[in-house]
Amino acid sequence: MAEKSYRSFTGLTEFYYKVHGEDVQAVTDPERIKYLQEISVSKDQDIEKAYGDNQVAEMAVANGTIEVEAGFHKLPLEDRVALFGLEKSEDGIVSVGNDTPPYVAVMFAKTMEDGSREYVGLPKGLFTFPELEGNTKEDGVEFSSDSTTAEFMQAPVKGFEEEKAMLLGHDAKGASVMKDAIWSAIFDGKAEDDSENTSDDNAEETETP
Repeated sequence: MAEKSYRSFTGLTEFYYKVHGEDVQAVTDPERIKYLQEISVSKDQDIEKAYGDNQVAEMAVANGTIEVEAGFHKLPLEDRVALFGLEKSEDGIVSVGNDTPPYVAVMFAKTMEDGSREYVGLPKGLFTFPELEGNTKEDGVEFSSDSTTAEFMQAPVKGFEEEKAMLLGHDAKGASVMKDAIWSAIFDGKAEDDSENTSDDNAEETETP
């Protein structure tokens, strides 16, 4: 049995999404959104109980969707158009109306101080349009942030007989076995080169917004 890792997560990076068509077939390359600040992923589960003889006779777990809340330093307009299914005119004006968000696949990494990473893959879900908020500028500088929510459902995933809603995998520092496997399973392609990810992470540490 491989040695278990007890290192806590200290960061987030490599948030990618890919828009799917009606038949859930890939139509574009995965797109990265930089500067992921926070994210929560929760699996909706309820324990159902059957009673008899004044006691619990049987229990079963009812599974729901995967709920995601993500916060970014900035959610670019181009990504909002893609994620929320917004319409863009020939003049470049983005409109919000009775929009239908497309199904998307998502992948991101949780980082540890020793350089290892745990990857999370979500194969099929929908994002919802967020609130628009803002504050007046005062004496100091206070940066805003953008957030959005999504729900992910079960979908066919290569390597599994039954449909799955989430994939997890851990890579030691310098390795990309699990990253490549999850990327291929939900994006159907080859993962970004590690050297590119490293340079992106360094840029995130040094770039001034």
